[in-house]
Amino acid sequence: MSEREVVVWLTIVALGLVTVLTRGFFIFSNRPWPMPPWLERGLLYAPIAALAAVIAPEVLTTQGQFIDTWRDARPWATLTSALFFLKFRHHRHAVLGTMIAGMVVFLPLRVSLGW
Repeated sequence: MSEREVVVWLTIVALGLVTVLTRGFFIFSNRPWPMPPWLERGLLYAPIAALAAVIAPEVLTTQGQFIDTWRDARPWATLTSALFFLKFRHHRHAVLGTMIAGMVVFLPLRVSLGW
C-alpha cells in the first residue's frame, strides 16, 4: 500500500471512530441529558434555517452569481408557492398544493418562454 492509501484509510477509520464516539456518547449514557431551554428554542428554528440555506442559493443564483434579470422562472415559482402555502397552510393537502402551484408557474415560464 502506498503512503497515500494509508492516509486515506486512517482518515476513514478516524472519522468513523469520531462519529461513533460523538453519537454513542448520548445513546449509551446511563443518565438522561436534559437540554437547556435556550437550546430547545433554538432547535425549533434549525429545520427552516437548513431549508433556507439549501433552497435560497438554488433560487437566487446561477453559476454562483446572483440572478440579475426578472426573466427567470425560479423566483416567480417560489413566490407563487409561498403565497399558496400562506393562503392554504391549514388545508389537508397544503404541501402537495404548494408544489403543484409552483410547478404550474415554473413549467410554462421555463418551457414556453425559455426563462
